[in-house]
Amino acid sequence: SRLARPGSSERASSTATMEAGAGLVAGSHNRNELVLIRGHEDHKPARALSGQVCEICGDEVGRTVDGDLFVACNECGFPVCRPCYEYERREGTQNCPQCKTRYKRLKGSPRVEGDEDEEDIDDLEHEFNIDDDKQLQQHGALQNSHITEAMLHGRMSYGRASEDGGEGNNTPMVGIPPIITGNRSMPVSGEFPMSAGYGHGDFSSSMHKRIHPYPMSEPGSAKWGDEKKEVSWKERMDDWKSKQGIYGAADPDDMDADVPLNDEARQPLSRKVSIASSKVNPYRMVIILRLFVLCVFLRYRILNPVPEAIPLWLTSIVCEIWFAVSWILDQFPKWYPIDRETYLDRLSLRYEREGEPSMLSPVDLFVSTVDPLKEPPLVTANTVLSILAVDYPVDKVSCYVSDDGASMLSFESLSETAEFARKWVPFCKKFNIEPRAPEFYFSRKVDYLKDKVQPTFVQERRAMKREYEEFKVRINALVSKAQKVPEEGWIMKDGTPWPGNNTRDHPGMIQVFLGHSGGLDTEGNELPRLVYVSREKRPGFQHHKKAGAMNALIRVSAVLTNAPFMLNLDCDHYINNSKAIRESMCFLMDPQVGRKVCYVQFPQRFDGIDAHDRYANRNTVFFDINMKGLDGIQGPVYVGTGCVFRRQALYGYNPPSGPKRPKMVTCDCCPCFGRKKRKGGKDGLPEGVADGGMDGDKEQMMSQMNFEKRFGQSAAFVTSTFMEEGGVPPSSSPAALLKEAIHVISCGYEDKTDWGLELGWIYGSITEDILTGFKMHCRGWRSIYCMPKLAAFKGSAPINLSDRLNQVLRWALGSVEIFFSRHSPLLYGYKGGNLKWLERFAYINTTIYPFTSLPLLAYCTLPAVCLLTGKFIMPPISTFASLFFISLFISIFATGILELRWSGVSIEEWWRNEQFWVIGGVSAHLFAVIQGLLKVLAGIDTNFTVTSKATGDEDDEFAELYAFKWTTLLIPPTTLLVINIIGVVAGISDAINNGYQSWGPLFGKLFFAFWVIVHLYPFLKGLMGRQNRTPTIVIIWSVLLASIFSLLWVRIDPFTVKAKGPDVKQCGINC
Repeated sequence: SRLARPGSSERASSTATMEAGAGLVAGSHNRNELVLIRGHEDHKPARALSGQVCEICGDEVGRTVDGDLFVACNECGFPVCRPCYEYERREGTQNCPQCKTRYKRLKGSPRVEGDEDEEDIDDLEHEFNIDDDKQLQQHGALQNSHITEAMLHGRMSYGRASEDGGEGNNTPMVGIPPIITGNRSMPVSGEFPMSAGYGHGDFSSSMHKRIHPYPMSEPGSAKWGDEKKEVSWKERMDDWKSKQGIYGAADPDDMDADVPLNDEARQPLSRKVSIASSKVNPYRMVIILRLFVLCVFLRYRILNPVPEAIPLWLTSIVCEIWFAVSWILDQFPKWYPIDRETYLDRLSLRYEREGEPSMLSPVDLFVSTVDPLKEPPLVTANTVLSILAVDYPVDKVSCYVSDDGASMLSFESLSETAEFARKWVPFCKKFNIEPRAPEFYFSRKVDYLKDKVQPTFVQERRAMKREYEEFKVRINALVSKAQKVPEEGWIMKDGTPWPGNNTRDHPGMIQVFLGHSGGLDTEGNELPRLVYVSREKRPGFQHHKKAGAMNALIRVSAVLTNAPFMLNLDCDHYINNSKAIRESMCFLMDPQVGRKVCYVQFPQRFDGIDAHDRYANRNTVFFDINMKGLDGIQGPVYVGTGCVFRRQALYGYNPPSGPKRPKMVTCDCCPCFGRKKRKGGKDGLPEGVADGGMDGDKEQMMSQMNFEKRFGQSAAFVTSTFMEEGGVPPSSSPAALLKEAIHVISCGYEDKTDWGLELGWIYGSITEDILTGFKMHCRGWRSIYCMPKLAAFKGSAPINLSDRLNQVLRWALGSVEIFFSRHSPLLYGYKGGNLKWLERFAYINTTIYPFTSLPLLAYCTLPAVCLLTGKFIMPPISTFASLFFISLFISIFATGILELRWSGVSIEEWWRNEQFWVIGGVSAHLFAVIQGLLKVLAGIDTNFTVTSKATGDEDDEFAELYAFKWTTLLIPPTTLLVINIIGVVAGISDAINNGYQSWGPLFGKLFFAFWVIVHLYPFLKGLMGRQNRTPTIVIIWSVLLASIFSLLWVRIDPFTVKAKGPDVKQCGINC
């Protein structure tokens, strides 16, 4: 490839081992070009590799437990690392790739079929396998001594985790507690140095699945010798036995001082808190009662038609049946609501021992943005700053910002953000402030001196606020400059044209602003990585909007850092709780519950919403009621932001299966006994990937082709997918790694692969979040809902009526697309049987709720029609029949009240949700159904507008709330309001004309009409705009009463002289 290095004054970029300060990397894999725009600084060479390099995976061969160079084959010495050696012995041909000699079992490796007994190798602890019942029976009591010896020698089990996702040979032995200890004295083959991917130091990020290693001191090392001097063999043996309960109560004086600490560290990191039975049991009883009453009500309605108004009656029956089905799909997934608690202190005790390197898992954080003029750069900058200042080890955090609009404004604002972060991050950590987004921290109307004891805090806070204001001015200057694009396009400081001048035809770009040894704050401390990424775009390629951008971030982060967990945030969602990542790790890193968790979803909380939440922007009912209910089944749905993913789950892997009882295996000829042999892949691997029984070069080539077809043609990326615990192997060629990073974000990389179909964010809908979570749940994964007391993330929401309706339109249109796709929850995911039925109900409800707009629109029109025609949808009812209606209304209110009781949601929030359900249902949802049908039937695609994130007028916090923006979405609810108000006036005037006997039937119709008007009241307030003094309700009642009194005046007509007898002139003699 072509590598040009023109001069530039820009700070620059790096990949993985490349350090910050190398330049903006722009390139196109398809066009075979790679351009590096460098600054004046000399690029620091990559760290030289020590030892040999594995000829299979390119990793360092490493050393054995005794410190010698690892040699897999004693015949030819072909360089192979331990993971590849063990993988070849376990899954491959068991032969050396060069000389074809069968691999012999080496010390520290588990036995496989065909090994001869080797009495001279004292490594029997690796033969212990909890899944092998036959082996347990054969060895019996002899294993206790081997386990004890393993504990005393403190050896680890090395090698790649078993491919079935289970613990395999790397599972801690029965009866041995996970012990937190120090680091190893030397790197061992099979472990990748953390400095290669996540930071500095000599500690390792191993590939095996066990999170808590056994004691790492090796016999013969200096550390082991010191330990032997302090504690004798007998004392260590007695101490271990006392911990295991082999002896009776141990003498307190002989107990290790760290035993209570270890006991606390071994406790679960989280627990499930069930809702009190006094709250949830009455709630369930009322649901059953309401279901029974609903069935009786519908039976009565169907068996009692209205002969003089059959069309109205039939329309109402169809609507009511649909509402009943919709209620069942929404209500029953809330049958098992739960809460959860996390224990951050136990997480620290287990993974952050004092004086030792942190063992917390690394996390890659993704921030996506498109148009900086609609998503203000200052908002994105605050999100990035809150990420860089998060309370997590800096060498474990990497922030990737996806600029899908290839905007130079986003690039330059991110450069300014990186510079300001050098001052902001140490200030946050020094004084432990919350939140760590400067815009929201300095605008908080609270006592900022609370709990602050440092004398210098006030002075430094004032200085930092001044620094931030200067930073805002610089960002605003960039935004002002970007309003007018030069004719020749944007030019960088060194005169180089900006590669993204054509937003639809530009190369991929990568730049690392912070990270590794190139990003230090003002106090000399390391900062987390900050990487700018803009994927390649070319005409004629399908880029799949946000979902495609997120998949590009998955791949580029896998090549550069490859953290096992990923957190994605919208550009307007900042980290409000600096311990949010730790909260999620309490679930994902828990050895008991974390293995099958695909993601941890946090609720969305918002700033800048009016006190009464006129348009239900907070969506509290969904996040505090529905999501809690789903957490008790198989987990919450993915809502697009504020979610921490397990990378392996996004790769399409199945969850690990626990140890199961062996079952009979039989052939296809006798289906009556046993079970058939599995034709799919192994547990924990995607279908079609882990086909066993392959031997020879041809089978290996076919296996490689399967992986390339699934993940794409990038050896570096495919290799990273096997590293379940993350980590980037050291590369002998940083330039090659750089080229791979550009390659995986090229526009043609996903062609003929499973990206967007089975891997990553799923394509096929503009609401890719629902599809992505649905696919994971169908594979058998479960998700977790985490609601810390201090909201983890906060964002902005559109408070303007038109913007809010456009946002809801986008969500509903995505649901309609899913309903008509091959991933429809009505039809998809039955084969494996992994999706629970109540979870399926919830997913079905998320795809069919827009269709409720059709019966809802008809039902809201019926009152006006009844009032104008004098007919009604129900016949005259008896006293007994009226009990059905009363019972139904009582059960509806009881269900809502009991829901509020166990969830803590206020009645005002519940009522706002009910109102906006009607407003959105007759406007945005209706248009979503129409647009969805046009797209499916006629192929007419519709584009959605990015919701504005700006706050509007600076002089008024809620100026945007009162702004009127016309859109066609306003037509249906406005029409319903007008015709219902006219119907009320007409109905009352008719009752006045016909006398008191007509008032009885009128009350039912008026109640029906007022139900519609009350639900549309917030919409009417939005139409009225800002009222200086006169409340909107006064205007409504004034118009209504004025109309009624006008009709009364016409009816009474007091100025007309009444005739006392027959008027002969008018009616004649026969009057």
